Amino acid sequence: MDDFERMYHEAVAVNGIVNYQSKFPKHRFIDYLTEFKNVVAHGSNNSKIETFETRQQTLFSGKSVEAIFAAKDGIWPIFYAILDRNKVVYNFRNGCFKTKNKRRFYFFSITQQTLDNEPWTTGYVYLLPSESFERASYTRVYVDEWISKQEVKPLLKMEVSPSDFEYHNKVSIHRPRESILMTWLLYKIRTSKRDHSKKAD
Repeated sequence: MDDFERMYHEAVAVNGIVNYQSKFPKHRFIDYLTEFKNVVAHGSNNSKIETFETRQQTLFSGKSVEAIFAAKDGIWPIFYAILDRNKVVYNFRNGCFKTKNKRRFYFFSITQQTLDNEPWTTGYVYLLPSESFERASYTRVYVDEWISKQEVKPLLKMEVSPSDFEYHNKVSIHRPRESILMTWLLYKIRTSKRDHSKKAD
């Protein structure tokens, strides 16, 4: 990927801001970097993060850790970058599952109240040096969570918008009090209904 190499080296050499110019979607660029450049990706609404610090968070498994979260995936961090957390009502659910043969499965879900708030915004995906990160799970099928227990300075950042999120039309609507397992089990049914509804419109 000549475009990806060029943009990577230009950003590293100048100010760390990626000037994205490619026919390929941005998530492909992020995937390329996390696979070949010893970085992990983190999405945020905040455009001015100079140092990432650890904080108390909860892994998908429910375990509490004080860490920085990131992923080796191109799509999942974009979701975190473009979802305006100030407009979230009750909660939101999401995940990126991977298998040992590199298959990926995603789910993204928000409440109806959040959707009514028009929660999508412009954000940033940060690329962080991966040396201090470790994978949170080593099961056969695992959530792509990588954690660092020490502060990290970003190497690069790239602006993203809702149009960069491939699953923008695959975000389901869940009831605020339902279990996350139920949200996951109903994800395909709910997104399929949304697809049919939009086609009918």
